[in-house]
Parts: sequence; structure tokens; C-alpha cells
Amino acid sequence: MLLRQIKYFQAVVENRSFSSAAEACHISQSAISQQIKALETHLGTTLFDRHNRTFSLTPQGEHFYKKSLVITSDLAKLEQETIRIARGDNIQLRIGYLKSYGGSEFQDAAVAFSKQYPLTPLHVMNGNHEDLYDALRTGQVDLVFNDQRRVFSGKYVNLELATTTCYIEIAAHHPLAKLTEIEIDDLKNTSCILIAGKNQQQTEQTYYHEIVGFQGDFIFADTLSDARIMVASQRGFLPIEGIKDSHHDSSSAIRHIPLLRNGSPVTKNYCAFWKKENTGFHLEEFARILKNRFR
Repeated sequence: MLLRQIKYFQAVVENRSFSSAAEACHISQSAISQQIKALETHLGTTLFDRHNRTFSLTPQGEHFYKKSLVITSDLAKLEQETIRIARGDNIQLRIGYLKSYGGSEFQDAAVAFSKQYPLTPLHVMNGNHEDLYDALRTGQVDLVFNDQRRVFSGKYVNLELATTTCYIEIAAHHPLAKLTEIEIDDLKNTSCILIAGKNQQQTEQTYYHEIVGFQGDFIFADTLSDARIMVASQRGFLPIEGIKDSHHDSSSAIRHIPLLRNGSPVTKNYCAFWKKENTGFHLEEFARILKNRFR
């Protein structure tokens, strides 16, 4: 009974309304009001200051709400772990994603999957293209979200997700930031910042020099955050994908500029890859959710 009252109390706080909380909990407004009253009686204190049609939390109500979230989170985890043990269910999903990708689709898919399948833990790693390819090939991950650099292999499911325009990120006070589009050749005197660990730096440099066509110097960062700090400090430009459009907000320290080759946008294909032999329900569900995020 106490746990149910706590959940009703949380619903009232989060919906900022007794009537909305009642609707969310599928009970009447009078019933949820009675349960809150009973909880306050049990605690011997008021949790809300009521003001005609509005209310606010009392100091003790604020404290109770914050601590109750920890309790209900711990109980939910305990419930999930107990069910998994009882079922002998050790299912988990190991996913890899491209750390230079600037969009939110992967993160949104991970959140949606975890909400829908809370008993299936997600273990996530990131890397550049070759890191992810090696992790998938050697069985360290079950599925990767990666850019396409190779011809599709028949050993894998190759789920095409999107073709996106490539951008560069450059410091807002850099002279090139005034451009609305930029040709690859116009960057030959500006350093290209790539995100790669030491063991992948040469591979990434070769790809961006020989395949993409950047002709200037290359410097490296370990993470997207590190790379953006380097951009903001005018050390070079960062090629990035997954940006929906260019941004020219004068308050931003970084500009996104579409990248062109001979007047045409440079694009890149993104896919989800997994071994055909590993196909299973939860893996396919994650792939389906990820695909929907790109739609």
C-alpha cells in the first residue's frame, strides 16, 4: 500500500496536477486525493501546500520526492534482476556506434529500446570505422552502427539507415566560417581534425586523404568533445555527419558548413551491421527502432 501511495505522489508531482495524475494512473481524482491524504497521515506531515486550485511541495515534500525516486528506481532494478534470475535469462545486447557521428538517432534508439525491453541490458562501446568493424568481426559486439566504406559482405546483415550530407565544423571566428558552403579544395591550407586512437590514426588519415580528398595536415582527438574544443580554438576543422542543417547562430562558437566536391554535396551512407548467424529477436528489435529514428 505504501509503495502504491508513493507512486501516486510521484505522479501528482510530475504531472503538476491531481486530475492529470489520476488520469495517468487510471484512477479517479478523488481516489488519488484520498491516497495522498493517507500517505500524509502515515508520515505525520503535509507534503503539499495547497492554494485553491494549485499546490506546491513543502520542504519535507521536496525531500520525500527526491528520496522516493531513488527507492522506486532501486525496486525496479531489483524486480528486473529477480525475474532474469528466475528465468535463467542472461540475454544482453552489445552495440557499437560511430563516435564521430554528430546526430542523436543512436542515443534516441538506445533510450527507446531500454524503455521497451528493460530486462535486456544494453552494453555500448564506441569507436571509429575500423574499431567497430574489428569488434563485430571478432564477436566483441552483436551489432554496430557504422559508416559504409566497404562493399557489403554476404556474411552480414547490412541494414541501410540513411545517406546524410557531410559537414565541417569550424570556429565561428575563422574566416572560412563566413561561407555557406565549402569545397574540399578550399580546405587544403587548414588542418583536418580526426577522431581516432593511436592505432587507427594512419587508417583514418589514409581514408580522409585518399577517399574523401582532404589535402592538408591531419591532427587527432580521442573524443568528439576533445575535437570540438580543438575546433573552437581554431586548430582546424572537423568533418562530421549526422547534422540536420547548417547553423549560423551568432552565439555559437562553432559553425556547421556543408561540404562540397566539385559543386555537389559530399554524402556518406550509414548502416547497421550484424552477423547473419547472430540474428535474434532483441537484435532485430534494436535495428528496427534505430531504423525508425532515421525515418
